[in-house]
Amino acid sequence: MITIPMSISRLVSSIALGAAVFAAPVSDAVAQEPKLDCTAQVVIHSKFGGGTDTTARLMMVRTRRNLDTDMQVVAQRGGSGAKAQEYVLSRPADGCTIMALTQTHLYTIARGKSEMKIDDMIGIARAMDDPTFIAVNAKGKYKTIEDLVAASKEAPLNWGVAQIGGTEHIGLALFAKEAGIKFKVVPFGSGAQMVQALLSGAIDATLPNVSEAGSQVTDGALLPLAVLAEKRLADYPDVPTAMEKGINAKTSTTRGYAVRAGTPQPIIDMLSKALVKGMQHEVFANYLKSAGLRVEDSVAGTEIWDKALKEEYAKASVALDELGLK
Repeated sequence: MITIPMSISRLVSSIALGAAVFAAPVSDAVAQEPKLDCTAQVVIHSKFGGGTDTTARLMMVRTRRNLDTDMQVVAQRGGSGAKAQEYVLSRPADGCTIMALTQTHLYTIARGKSEMKIDDMIGIARAMDDPTFIAVNAKGKYKTIEDLVAASKEAPLNWGVAQIGGTEHIGLALFAKEAGIKFKVVPFGSGAQMVQALLSGAIDATLPNVSEAGSQVTDGALLPLAVLAEKRLADYPDVPTAMEKGINAKTSTTRGYAVRAGTPQPIIDMLSKALVKGMQHEVFANYLKSAGLRVEDSVAGTEIWDKALKEEYAKASVALDELGLK
């Protein structure tokens, strides 16, 4: 048996401890700074040149610099998002496949039309939050949200939506439930067409987004009676929220990005930081501004966006069930 002198033993222990202390920060630094070793794919469910595609490409302008990697848009069209979801599920959960999300994805999942479940995704960043107005023709007889609700309690009014089971339809159902009113829904195929129908007097009310109706509101053709948001909009300070009127309804059209559940948290955090920083740049900010939106109200990181996604899904699932659309 070899006996090591106490002085040498202490020296060895001190060196080992010093090496461990020195190595720890290096190890932590590596863990805190992951890097994508791939060309990141941003998967869209709609055609090239559409809103989702345009939003994704403008997001990528600065984000690819923040990630120090190339990015490309991949279109997987079909099934109201189902094909895009199936493609994402077929890819590794490594952060190299990013799904561009709209409410369409949530509705497809809620209706059981996809293999993806809501817990299969993690929201990493929100790009756009486009609030919804309750709007009427400015030349009509309804001047306040109280006028509209009172009339709707006497008899169902005709409300325009873009699509049955779409964002406006679900938002209307939520509003009507909270306000205690009934309604008749008239689909027009697009937000622009439903706004035009309101201007022509073909319907009594509709639920356009700020980006769809901002110019008509500004020129006085449309009268926004309320906004379905948590707080008044900075550009429309005189328009009350429905919540102020005791109607607990919130609806907006959102776009954002998600990765597969199971993606390592450091990768999720890194992607979220890179996307948010990229969308805070003036290139993307000017894009939002052109639609009447603001970076500070739209762009959000993973903590806010993932929570909002799951809450939106839960509300939509209930609404679709009550509308008989599941």
